[in-house]
Amino acid sequence: MTTQLKSFIDVAPDSDFPIQNLPYGIFSETADGKRRAGVALGEYVVDLALLEQAGLLTIEAGRNYFDQSTLNQFIESGRDQWTQVRSTLQLLLSSTNPELRDNSELREKAFFKRSEVVLHLPVHIPGYTDFYSSKEHATNVGCMFRDPKNALLPNWSELPVGYNGRASSVVVSGTDIVRPSGQVKLPSEERPVFTACRKLDFELETGFIIGKPNQLGEPISIENAWDHIFGMVLFNDWSARDIQQWEYVPLGPFNAKTFASSISPWIVTLDALQPFKTNSPEQEPRPLAYLREDNSANSYDIQLSVELQAAGQVQADVICQTNFKYMYWSMAQQLTHHTISGCNVQVGDLMGSGTISGPTPDSYGSLLELTWNTTKPLTLSNGEQRSFLQDGDTLIMKGYCEKDGLRIGFGEVSGKVLPAVQFNFNTDESEVEQREAV
Repeated sequence: MTTQLKSFIDVAPDSDFPIQNLPYGIFSETADGKRRAGVALGEYVVDLALLEQAGLLTIEAGRNYFDQSTLNQFIESGRDQWTQVRSTLQLLLSSTNPELRDNSELREKAFFKRSEVVLHLPVHIPGYTDFYSSKEHATNVGCMFRDPKNALLPNWSELPVGYNGRASSVVVSGTDIVRPSGQVKLPSEERPVFTACRKLDFELETGFIIGKPNQLGEPISIENAWDHIFGMVLFNDWSARDIQQWEYVPLGPFNAKTFASSISPWIVTLDALQPFKTNSPEQEPRPLAYLREDNSANSYDIQLSVELQAAGQVQADVICQTNFKYMYWSMAQQLTHHTISGCNVQVGDLMGSGTISGPTPDSYGSLLELTWNTTKPLTLSNGEQRSFLQDGDTLIMKGYCEKDGLRIGFGEVSGKVLPAVQFNFNTDESEVEQREAV
């Protein structure tokens, strides 16, 4: 779609949501109100359920695809329908089409100010996997905790490393995040202690949503992988670094990651991102045959940033600026490797990119890296310092693509840190031992 296409709704030049974008989400008029599908256009949400009811948006006669509390049913309809619905919407919303433009009664019912509605988790997420695909991030972590000369483990350059996470704790942007508690091993102590996390961190990521499943035992080939991806979201994979450092050997992340992961409410389609395709980094050594892919247009030029707003402060400080194009392993390679063993993915599954770090210190995608594990604290505009997140901090991630006068954005994903839950555990070891002996 050309940049000349305009909607009959005024859209600011710096808006994330022009008619060329039309990302999908789920909204309601009140927190407990009826949920249905919509697309973002400028400052508005367009009610797709109403357009469907009015006969302007039909996929299959007699079936409702948008009068649903999640997007899963629409996504399941398949790529041909994704393309057709997008084209239909762009035609309906075009400044040159009178069908909706001049129907004042329908327009009054179909358009809602984004600031006046409640946005929800856009899909039901059956499963969630997080990758570790930024070479800069993996190198930084390896330098901090292992030998800098051997920062990357031998398998990192051979396959997209990942782990299966907890889908039940994926939450939509704006959801408060309770500081997790768990076991932490302090350097001065022989045994771990139970405590609230002292090194709460963010991880700047994107995620992609599975749009087409595969059968158990039938891997997805690298040639077909892109056909299985519906769209992308911004993603903050909150991380309890001190809990993780103690628990991750020998089987990897567990409670350090299960407490919350936040996604943006709008899913930006691959069709909308098409103009921003770009090269991914050269891969050395050359991947095994099943992972080989033309890297000339298998990534996206997505500008990403992180802002930290301290409690009581109006201003948020930009603490990181990076780009998705730095990712070493592509989304297609991640998905192909995920299924090469025969693993089946389902519509709505979420695949996290892993922390996205760039080549310079201001482009590192976590506080662990930005402060080099507390050795280089950040100073905020109010004079406060941060090594890790404090209670009351709000973390905001933003992302957009921009070229030749066209801007396609993701909006934002945000979350405020709340204090840990207070547990009334008995810490008198002698009393515990006496009770156990009885």
